[in-house]
Amino acid sequence: MEVKINRFFGPIVTFINGGDQLPWTSPDIVVGCEREVADANKGASDEGKNESIMRLSWALVHSKQPEDVQRGTAMLEASLANTSSPLQQREKLYLLAVGYYRSGEYSRSRELTVQCLEIAPDWRQALSLKKAIEDRITKDGVIGIGITVTTIGLIAGGIIASLVRRK
Repeated sequence: MEVKINRFFGPIVTFINGGDQLPWTSPDIVVGCEREVADANKGASDEGKNESIMRLSWALVHSKQPEDVQRGTAMLEASLANTSSPLQQREKLYLLAVGYYRSGEYSRSRELTVQCLEIAPDWRQALSLKKAIEDRITKDGVIGIGITVTTIGLIAGGIIASLVRRK
């Protein structure tokens, strides 16, 4: 019986919750990456510093904490101008798109994902993110239409009820 219930309600719950496949990071991972950046600043090469900063950015934009996501997005925006390698640019654009997706800025996330796919058209992570963004935009539209139709129905029902009472 439980299997039947899950089979019926599972897609509904996934629809309401979003159902994206992006990983989340815990605060412990963020703290570990922050420590790694601090250690790298004490004597690592520039390449080592950049790698640790990229790991921290990844952890921040995948965090469940909105302030971490905003911090990661700001770090990536600031470092994007200094990127010369197409591979690094692709990675930063993708992480920025994840950050904006997590922040609910789906149109900006989609723009960045498209830029990322211009660099690497067959990159599965970016294609998966693009699909998640499009699904979320569609879902938000369906929910908005549902709320509008319900509101109109309630108003129309109220008007009809008041007219019936007057007669």
